[in-house]
Amino acid sequence: MDLDLTPEQKLIRDTARAFATQEVLPQAAAIDREHRFPKELVAKMGELGLMGVAVPEAWGGAGMDTVSYALALEEISRACASTGVIMSVLNSLVCDPILRFGSEAQKKRWLPALASGKALGCFALSEPEAGSDASAQRTTAVRDGERFVINGTKNFITNGPVADVVLLFATTDATKKSRGISAFLVPTDTPGLKIGATDDKLGIRGAPSAQIFFTDCAVGADAMLGPAGDGFKVAMTTLDGGRIGIAAQAVGIARAAFEDATKYALERKTFGQPIAEHQAIQFKLADMCTEIDAARLLVWRAAVKKDGGGRYTSEASMAKLYASEAANRAAKEAVQIFGGYGYLTDFPVERHFRDAKITEIYEGTSEIQRLVIASALLKD
Repeated sequence: MDLDLTPEQKLIRDTARAFATQEVLPQAAAIDREHRFPKELVAKMGELGLMGVAVPEAWGGAGMDTVSYALALEEISRACASTGVIMSVLNSLVCDPILRFGSEAQKKRWLPALASGKALGCFALSEPEAGSDASAQRTTAVRDGERFVINGTKNFITNGPVADVVLLFATTDATKKSRGISAFLVPTDTPGLKIGATDDKLGIRGAPSAQIFFTDCAVGADAMLGPAGDGFKVAMTTLDGGRIGIAAQAVGIARAAFEDATKYALERKTFGQPIAEHQAIQFKLADMCTEIDAARLLVWRAAVKKDGGGRYTSEASMAKLYASEAANRAAKEAVQIFGGYGYLTDFPVERHFRDAKITEIYEGTSEIQRLVIASALLKD
């Protein structure tokens, strides 16, 4: 694996870093405090090509690789985890499956708007009783002539309150279990679709999520994404890529915690010297730095594997598992380094601490990642 970035990869990293530092970071605390969706930042990310990094230029995207996407997402997430996950959902969970499984008409309708940030999408797989067991779909899509009638409830849908289109998974043939699940692209202005109240969350407060209710919601047969019965395949393939995105987000959060803690350790003095001179603090910083580098390398490996066209399920799960847990360790230690100040909302590390937790949960919990990795190991 070549660890030297190409000029194009360095360019998108540096572009994302400059935007994140100059425009995203100054607003991050307010976005969190006000639970505010960063509409203006999302629009600017669209203009910079960050909402459709891997979407070909012919469909309105930047036409770059997954490594470039991971680099850019880390930079945005280092500044604001909420803004980072909004970007991740658009790239990984909406644009990518449309690009992979969509018809020409579906690509033409949705990709240019999504990749430019002029439209937003969400990924609706989880349900009140179908979280880690994603095959236990109770939402149904019943064929009625040339249309499907959808009924059911989706849970914890990031971007749901601001989405223009829902990538929905529903059972079309209950007798076939997971092979009876199909995927649909459902515009949010479709009659019978209702967005619930925005969730009040511990972290990533600027990335709104909500339940979505479908009551006799009818869509044309042309709304189906991929063949009938391939929905579970679409979902699992999409989540493989999504886990790379969440891993990159976790690296960004970990970096934020580490960089803020390092700066504080050099400024804060006890016993007549900066606390960075104390070995106990040095060990914490050394461990944080090492784990961040290790997590980033796992992300890059998974991204390279995805770009190569081979199966990368295990690599994506390893990256997501390690990066998310490293982010939580980094955030915890950052709070400890700040001491009492780390417990105050005046300082950013308490936000990093809250934002980090969700990376161990969404798009597959750490327990699910371990099952995925073990399953691959035992098959070899």
